[in-house]
Amino acid sequence: MVKVTILYPSKPGSHFDADYYLNRHMPLAERLLGPAVKALSVEIGVSGGTPDLPAPFAAICGITCESVKAFTEAFRPHAAELQGDVPNYTDIEPVIQISEIRLSR
Repeated sequence: MVKVTILYPSKPGSHFDADYYLNRHMPLAERLLGPAVKALSVEIGVSGGTPDLPAPFAAICGITCESVKAFTEAFRPHAAELQGDVPNYTDIEPVIQISEIRLSR
């Protein structure tokens, strides 16, 4: 299994519309990626390492798939539509990492 992690780093002056992301973008992504998505999580940043520090990320999304191939085959046909929706919820350039899941409990 692999996890595609999409991180939205917090930056002064940037915006991230969590309501749009959760209620419009993520349902769109789930529908378009279909059965390739085995698990999905969204985290909205609240604070840093201590409650008085700002969150380093506005949001973090995790998409679990069977393999990199399964993800890319599901994503590629819809990449333009999904990426075209990004300006509707943020001006932050996302950082994307694909990882092999080695431990999950």
